Amino acid sequence: MKIARLEREQRAAAPIRARREPPEWVLSYRRQGGRPVPDSVHRGDCRMTSSHTQPLTREQALRALSDGRIRACEICRADTELGLLE
Repeated sequence: MKIARLEREQRAAAPIRARREPPEWVLSYRRQGGRPVPDSVHRGDCRMTSSHTQPLTREQALRALSDGRIRACEICRADTELGLLE
C-alpha cells in the first residue's frame, strides 16, 4: 500500500513532457545495398512510413515529388494533398 502511494506521488510530481506535433510531411527511406535511399513522401501522420524518415517542409515535399525519382505514398496520397493530383 505504501509503495503504491509513493509511486502515485512520484508520477504526480514528475514533469509532463509535451508531445511534439508530427511534421506536416516526411520523406521515407528504404535500404538499398546497405545505404539509405529516398523512397516516398508521406503526410506527417501517415502510419505507412518506414522507421527511417526525415521531416520536410511543404516546398521540400513538392520538390521531392516533382523530380520523378521519389514517389508519393499510395495510402496517404501526399501528392493529392499537396495539390499535384486531383
